[in-house]
Amino acid sequence: MFDYDYTWSDFVGNIGVVILLTSYYLNVAGKIDSKGWQYNLANLIVAVLLGINLYYKPNISSIIIEAVWFIIAAYGLVRYYKIKVPDNERNY
Repeated sequence: MFDYDYTWSDFVGNIGVVILLTSYYLNVAGKIDSKGWQYNLANLIVAVLLGINLYYKPNISSIIIEAVWFIIAAYGLVRYYKIKVPDNERNY
């Protein structure tokens, strides 16, 4: 049908896809909060894993999406940390 070499970076990217779909389902099912650390950490991991795949098989549109996805997920984690952890309990 078509010729495709499945590589280790494809496997890494597919792990990211599984994490993405699982976290999305858990969010929709009300099991995790989209503003919580679990959802944002999952999205950060997904961006890294798919970024690894894109490093070896570049696609500029997907690279842009994953870079922005990473930034938003990192922002969500920082925001969660600032809201949930009082100033006096932070380890600077």
